[in-house]
Amino acid sequence: MSDANQIKILSGGAMKSLMVEVVPLFERASGAKVEIKFALTSVLKKEIEDGAAFDVALLPRPELDALVEAGKIAAGTPTDITRSAVGLAVRAGAPQPDIGTVAALRQTLQRARTIGYSDGPSGAYIADLLVRLGIADEMKPKTRLTSRPVAEIVAEGEAEIGMQQIVAILPVKGAELVGPLPGELRNIIVYAAGISSSSRQSGSAHALVAFMAAPEVVRMIRAKGMVPG
Repeated sequence: MSDANQIKILSGGAMKSLMVEVVPLFERASGAKVEIKFALTSVLKKEIEDGAAFDVALLPRPELDALVEAGKIAAGTPTDITRSAVGLAVRAGAPQPDIGTVAALRQTLQRARTIGYSDGPSGAYIADLLVRLGIADEMKPKTRLTSRPVAEIVAEGEAEIGMQQIVAILPVKGAELVGPLPGELRNIIVYAAGISSSSRQSGSAHALVAFMAAPEVVRMIRAKGMVPG
């Protein structure tokens, strides 16, 4: 296959469970070959800023917009793909705590022996949430930060409860989703795809972004606990 039919995607880790299913479908439908790298948003953003070669970036919208401003993503190409909410998980079989109201969530967090969240985009939101709830200081000693899927450290018992995007919780065996955070606290992270301003395969890159709106992909997005962009 020629290089003209090969594209490289840099994707935030939360999109992994979706993209590992989408990429083979796109390859079969388009005849293109896709290389995809998953990493923390902060890591990928720095790599792009430092000149990494890629064709499509799939990242939270604020970071993608910043890369447009920096000239790394072609203006006019960012397209919203999914909307992902933060949820709370416990170990499979454990009692499911009450998180139906802000007061109930606050009490659940205070009662927990340990809590886990990510050092990615959802983690920044959780850290701010703890401040808003007035419990940031008391939660520090029992907080476990991770670059892995948060539900994994919940499943392993390192954290009693964990908070991360629902799409990252659902695929993890040994952990169970309790539900999204209360409506007043719900944080929607929009993931968007943008095309590199220096892409040499812009045709295939545009085709991939368009493919993300195909009916079969939309069904996958919903099955992963997200809403299409």
